Amino acid sequence: MKNLSKKMTLAAALAFAMSAMCGASMAQEAAAAPAAAEPVPDNVVAYNVALSSDYRYRGISQSRLQPAISGGADYTNNPTGLYLGTWLSSIKWIKDGGGDTNLEWDIYGGKRGEIADGVSYDVGGLYYFYPSNGLSTNANTFELYGQVGFGPVYIKYSHSTSNLFGVANSKNSGYLDVGANVEVHDGYMLNLHAGRQKVEHNDSLSYNDFKLGVTKDYGVVTVSLAAVKANIVSLAPNGKNLAKTGLVLSVSKTF
Repeated sequence: MKNLSKKMTLAAALAFAMSAMCGASMAQEAAAAPAAAEPVPDNVVAYNVALSSDYRYRGISQSRLQPAISGGADYTNNPTGLYLGTWLSSIKWIKDGGGDTNLEWDIYGGKRGEIADGVSYDVGGLYYFYPSNGLSTNANTFELYGQVGFGPVYIKYSHSTSNLFGVANSKNSGYLDVGANVEVHDGYMLNLHAGRQKVEHNDSLSYNDFKLGVTKDYGVVTVSLAAVKANIVSLAPNGKNLAKTGLVLSVSKTF
């Protein structure tokens, strides 16, 4: 009886040990296995705020080379790729031009998706609204745009169906934008851009602009620093060239 009891005790101990080993192995495998990707919601609303040392648009300062604050909201329907958004920023160029507003309000919508693996598209329309701007030629502008992306590289064209930002007889102006956003090291993104603004019936106002920058998402905020320039002279009332080469620092948050 004593020998049988010992054998039964030994068998029970071995069974327990094997069970513990299997349990530990399964736990390790579960820990090592990648977590299942969270399903993407059908409808997403995101908000953004930013503070910039200068608001440059197509190479030209909209804030008289001074800081600007901005913010917006975006809605996306992921199954269809349809989106709708709005964005507002402080500006100074309307008042510098004799108008009467310090606000730019953008409203846009469109559709984005993939043409093929690694080839994306984005088409839509954007309305730039300057409330009660009071310029002799209304500054409010509407553009249609289309973009094709190849991995980190993109090409985009925007076409105005109205006069362009208060320039008389400038309907059907176009802006060609090419660039790339490439990760170079540990989340640091290199931002490259070159653009060509063609102002219809106003060749003296047509110009090129360039940007070289870097962006890093730190989780709490995203920080970007860029050198920006346009090859045109655009003078503010204080005599400063709003298109001169300058560094622009921006701190933004999306939530």
